[in-house]
Amino acid sequence: MEKYNKFLQNITELVEKGLVSSKDLKKEMEQSIKIKLEDLINRLNLVSREEFEIQKKITDKLRKDLSKIKGKEKIRTKKAKKL
Repeated sequence: MEKYNKFLQNITELVEKGLVSSKDLKKEMEQSIKIKLEDLINRLNLVSREEFEIQKKITDKLRKDLSKIKGKEKIRTKKAKKL
């Protein structure tokens, strides 16, 4: 919060001195917000939609394979009980 307040104080001083135009201020704010957003995304360990879809396909395939294996195991168990 202190960094945020310091940032606002610096911008206010520059505007008062006439050193920063509204275009410069807008550009600076956009850049600052972009940096903060990227930092947040990196801390959350988010993945892209493409990576998510790939992992989802892999997981679905593994589930199908596992259910096939369980099905075969049940058949073997039934046959073994009959003997």
